[in-house]
Amino acid sequence: MGIATQKHEPGKLFSNVPDDICNLFEKNKPKPKSVAKMLNFKREDISIASGHPLSTVRYNRLPADVLDRMTEWATAINLVANHFKDVEKTMLWFKIKNPMLGNMAPRDMIRMGRFKKLLLFINDSLEDNKH
Repeated sequence: MGIATQKHEPGKLFSNVPDDICNLFEKNKPKPKSVAKMLNFKREDISIASGHPLSTVRYNRLPADVLDRMTEWATAINLVANHFKDVEKTMLWFKIKNPMLGNMAPRDMIRMGRFKKLLLFINDSLEDNKH
């Protein structure tokens, strides 16, 4: 089904751009150290999650596609935070194992390269909560 023929619900088009209540962006760009801290990631974790060699993971000059990944992660974090309305609870949600995610913590899904599956879960869960 093409984009022109898809029905959309009012307001849903922009629902994937949450308010930055976790303060993970500056001038619409992710703050890499803040995103890493929120996920409790070391440079090694970012390297694995992004598929980039560790030598390229330098906070002051990350490759563009690593910054793109971090933008996605920060957006997902803020989606959850906008639901909870609580940064601490959001941090906890990302760190504890979730039976709905195969008993994996959301941060571990990101680290293992399963971000797209996690984002689908987050979006589906947020949509279910609206009804």
